[in-house]
Amino acid sequence: MRLRTVSAPATDRQAARSAGGDAAALDAYSQAVIGAVERVGPAVVSVGMARRAPRGAQAEAAPPLRGDGSGVLITPDGYVLTNSHVVRGADRIEVRLPDGRAMDARVVGDDPHTDLAVLSVPHNGLPHAELGDSSSLRVGQLVIAIGNPLGFAATVTAGVISALGRTLPTQTGRPIENVIQTDAALNPGNSGGPLVDSGGRVIGINTAVVFGAQGICFAIPVNTARWVAGQLIRDGRVRRSYLGIGAQVVPLERRRAVAHRLAADSAVRVTEIHPDSAAERAGVRTGDLVVRVGETEVRSLDDLLIALGRHPVGEPLTIHVLRGSERLVLEARPTELPS
Repeated sequence: MRLRTVSAPATDRQAARSAGGDAAALDAYSQAVIGAVERVGPAVVSVGMARRAPRGAQAEAAPPLRGDGSGVLITPDGYVLTNSHVVRGADRIEVRLPDGRAMDARVVGDDPHTDLAVLSVPHNGLPHAELGDSSSLRVGQLVIAIGNPLGFAATVTAGVISALGRTLPTQTGRPIENVIQTDAALNPGNSGGPLVDSGGRVIGINTAVVFGAQGICFAIPVNTARWVAGQLIRDGRVRRSYLGIGAQVVPLERRRAVAHRLAADSAVRVTEIHPDSAAERAGVRTGDLVVRVGETEVRSLDDLLIALGRHPVGEPLTIHVLRGSERLVLEARPTELPS
């Protein structure tokens, strides 16, 4: 008796290959997330804080106010990067590692203008995360968030970078630039935890959720966080330039824009000059329209604040203003922003 080999129909063979391809793709995705979590997870900590209740008739008997967030160890000698709003005003801070160890922490420095803070715990040889480079990120890139949302420790969520270059206002009113938007799920308690790439490198610090929206979350870029952390560890504060003016955004008349070769349709009008300030010494007057500061075209208050945030304290800074029909170039030496 002769046996015949019966081939599977072409459609069945294609379905089998498709199923195998889907399984391989899913496995690759899973392995990327698992690998990143295994690499950075030991350095992700929970941050608990307590502070006294506000003064009042019942404050004496009131229990302390408590809050929780996340953080990430960035050095083996115990420096922890987290959000300013997680620890600001705390009387006591406790950091808990994934292995169960709990340690009291102190605030090394706090910068509410970027919503970042650095803590220190008195231990050496701790697991720590590698900081990546947020300038090379791309929209659609896989990202993983690790933290303690709603008190559930060591929670992992994954998603993609939804957008880059966002500007996010802080509680102080100053903007954070180049903010990362992601759809990796974040909840209260994730604040201060790391956003990492598929290699387990920290590329952002999770900071904000848009309540009522789905999949719109934000992280401070790690290049900003690295610079701020270095300033806080070295000096305990971040030094920023300060001109000493009050201002508001106003429309810029088309004829004036054309006359002075400006592409903007708005500028910043000086409404107040603080006594003995850098602006006063430079000759800035109320009513001046600020159209450029250094290399930055000024269309809004955010543009002005970002330009000042980048400029070294005490170094000469050119200010282009429109005064009447003239365009003047003034030189100021900004002082340090008062705390």
